[in-house]
Amino acid sequence: MSEPAQRMEVLKKEVRSLLIAAKEGLTPSELEQEYLAMIGRPLPLHELGFQSALELVAGLPDVVSISPWKNGTVILKDFLSIEAIADETTKEIAKLVARQKSAGTRKKSAAVRAGAAAPSGRGRAPTLPVLVKTELQDLLSSSPVLLSDFAKAFFRRFGRDFQYTQYGFSSLTEVLSSVSDMVAVKRTRAGSLLTLKCMPSETQKEEAPRAPAVEVPPLEPSFDTESVHSLPEEVGEPVEVQAVTLADSTEQPQDLEQSLLEKLVLAAEIPPDAVQDGSLRGLPPLERRCMVGVFVGFIISPGQFYIHVCTRETDDELLELMIEMRRCYSDGHVCERYAMPEASVRPGQLCCVVTANWWYRAVIHRAAGDQEVEVFYADYGNLEIVHTSRLRFLKWCYLQLPAQAIPCSLAGVKPAEGTWSRAATLLFEDLCGSNLLVGIVDEYVNGVLHLLLCDTSKENDVYFHRVLSDGGHACICEENVPSQGFTELNPVALYIQPS
Repeated sequence: MSEPAQRMEVLKKEVRSLLIAAKEGLTPSELEQEYLAMIGRPLPLHELGFQSALELVAGLPDVVSISPWKNGTVILKDFLSIEAIADETTKEIAKLVARQKSAGTRKKSAAVRAGAAAPSGRGRAPTLPVLVKTELQDLLSSSPVLLSDFAKAFFRRFGRDFQYTQYGFSSLTEVLSSVSDMVAVKRTRAGSLLTLKCMPSETQKEEAPRAPAVEVPPLEPSFDTESVHSLPEEVGEPVEVQAVTLADSTEQPQDLEQSLLEKLVLAAEIPPDAVQDGSLRGLPPLERRCMVGVFVGFIISPGQFYIHVCTRETDDELLELMIEMRRCYSDGHVCERYAMPEASVRPGQLCCVVTANWWYRAVIHRAAGDQEVEVFYADYGNLEIVHTSRLRFLKWCYLQLPAQAIPCSLAGVKPAEGTWSRAATLLFEDLCGSNLLVGIVDEYVNGVLHLLLCDTSKENDVYFHRVLSDGGHACICEENVPSQGFTELNPVALYIQPS
């Protein structure tokens, strides 16, 4: 067989594998994007004598079925059934597309034990981590994005590529199908348009589901001589009002009425389900030597960072909580009622903070100036200075989910020069990226989880402590050294109750 014929046979298998993964089909432009993303090079159109992707697939009638769509667009689908074409070579390419590692069952079993999002072969569908879902919502909340421009838009927004294969997806179409409850795909003349589905609270507030706790209507007391001595039950404890006669008081009747009104308003200004003295609980400790799928979130140094343990259940729970909080606090009446008075803005107070129309659970850490405080985000690990106008009381119903951020330190190493250098931290950040990693639990030291991190998505497993050591940034050690950063400040130990 000649070289061009051999290349055409390889191309057929590659195209076929992409169409197998995209069950709903691809447009010609989407095929070019998926080929570049999955195979790592552009479609070899000109090398094989074709002027366009459509001309190429028209010459592959035994591989591609071309179906007309609206406005002259066509959809490309797999010509045969998956069972009929899934020969051994195609299976291997499909595994490559899905980022399944074909070399070594040990790596596969490690990823499964780690709770990785990639398909396990047992019918488990891949899922996007909650952080990535939140990024998608943030990207599309400002304006719709064409599918052909999505990769550029995502990179401009977050400074990195949208590498969905590391989460177990084989195509962008499959990703969009998994988030169809929040992202709509519309066919337009310009191409497929991605739009964020509106929250019920934004389009149909009168039909929006309420937060789990019952909303208490605002108090509208009437002040007459028979009713000023008590409050309605839903406000809370009755305010004791001492009997006052005009004979032994210098206050005029209107002054007395105004004083009573101020007392009633003060008692009613904090809703009864607002958390004033409660705290979040943490996740239960992980068993030593177990392997878990993790995403590294906020990073200060290799000895001080936070992780999310990646399971489908916890990701969905956190996302559902944030969506519910957004629905609740986006209601103007609720947002006003749960505003925090100055007396409640104090260190250790649990609250929620609005950022880009999303509400995050937080703990006030310290005052940072006039009308500003520093807060600790319990589900992500970072500290941020915010204006007090962005604070709201947290409702009791939002305490059920444990705080998701776990303070961690890289096990097996210590900084080469006493403290972690900037170069070491940058290298560590580059290794972590937004990848799903395998964490091997070593031990807890002073409440901080020490674990080994390994990237199994590469051809050879990458152990982070060895990379730092080989680069001269760290020294291998047998006994874990307590994290200096967490020794100075560990907000989780200060504000989160042990499970």
